[in-house]
Amino acid sequence: MNNYNTIKPALILKEYGRNMQMLIEHIRTIEDKEKRTESAYVLIELMKLINPVARDSQESGQKLWDDLYIMADFDLDIDGPFPKPEKEILNKKPNRLGYKSSEIRFKHYGRNIQLLILKAIELEDPEERDGAIIHIGRLMKSFQNTWNRDNVEDVTIIKNIETMSKGALTIDLERVKADNLFDSMIKERRSNNPVNPPNRPVNKNNRRNNNGGRRRRN
Repeated sequence: MNNYNTIKPALILKEYGRNMQMLIEHIRTIEDKEKRTESAYVLIELMKLINPVARDSQESGQKLWDDLYIMADFDLDIDGPFPKPEKEILNKKPNRLGYKSSEIRFKHYGRNIQLLILKAIELEDPEERDGAIIHIGRLMKSFQNTWNRDNVEDVTIIKNIETMSKGALTIDLERVKADNLFDSMIKERRSNNPVNPPNRPVNKNNRRNNNGGRRRRN
C-alpha cells in the first residue's frame, strides 16, 4: 500500500478523507480488471457511508463514481456503471450568467418600478394613468424612506417619475400635497380605521363592576 507521501494532495476530496485516497491508490495497483472493478464497487458503498449526503438517486450515484475517478487522477481502468469523466472538467470554468444590460437610473427604486412606469406610459385613459402614477409614487416614497431617514419631498418623487418616464408621466404637485396622494397606504388605513377612536360608545353590558365582574341581580 502506498505511503502518505505518495498521495497527491490536489486529488484528495476532503469529504472522504486521506484513508479513502490510500484505498483508491491501492486499487490502482491490482492487476486483474475484474477484481479492480469489484473493489471499486466496495469503495463506492464505503463512500456512501462516509458521505451521508450521497443518496441512491442516479445523479448522486454518478457523482460518487466521478469522485472516485477524480481521486484516482482519472487513471482507473474499471467497468463502472458510468463513463469516466474527462479530466478537463476540473479546470472547466462555468458559463457566465447573462445579466440584463439595461441600466437603472435610480437603483434604490429597483427594476420593477421602471417596469411599472413603462406600463403606465402605455395607458391611454387619463384616470387610469393618474391612478398608476399615484400608486408608483407611493411605492417610490416608501422605498426612499427605507434609504433615507429624512422624509422625502413629494416634489422629488414627481421629478424622479418624470425623469424615469422621460417626461411622459407627470402629476400636479399641489394636488399631491393637498390630498396626500403619495402617503403610505398603510398609514391611510390606520387613519381611516383608528384602533381607539376618541368618541367610541361604551357598551354597558361589557362594563365590569367591583363585584367580581358580575352584574348585580335585582
